[in-house]
Amino acid sequence: MKIAVCFSKEDEKIFQHFGHTKFFKFYEIAGGKISALEIVDVGGAGHEALADFLKAHEVSALVCGGIGGGAVSALNSAEIEIYAGNSGAADEAARLLAEGKLQKNSSANCNHHLHNEQNHGGQCGEVPKLNLKLF
Repeated sequence: MKIAVCFSKEDEKIFQHFGHTKFFKFYEIAGGKISALEIVDVGGAGHEALADFLKAHEVSALVCGGIGGGAVSALNSAEIEIYAGNSGAADEAARLLAEGKLQKNSSANCNHHLHNEQNHGGQCGEVPKLNLKLF
């Protein structure tokens, strides 16, 4: 199984705006553990186009912070499971998903269309204060 985490290279955390992510960290999962990882540049793709990017890379699950409704629809069409509303260390989120301890969440939670991009600050929607959603 291959999972993707929206990735910030600056702090190695989950990037909080799916549609603006510049990098994904891909993880190969086998036997409930991470067996390989790779950081991939999205090459300018954004929002709904990222679903095609992930599908082309044979990703079956996505971990992200905020995500909008159009992206959720595109990912659902691509049959990619969504684990939205997360923050914190990308590697920790991938480990928890591999162990079956990360809560699936495909609810759109991006409200950036309600304010201007100058005030966006890289955050998207109402991201929970907790680092990761667990069962």
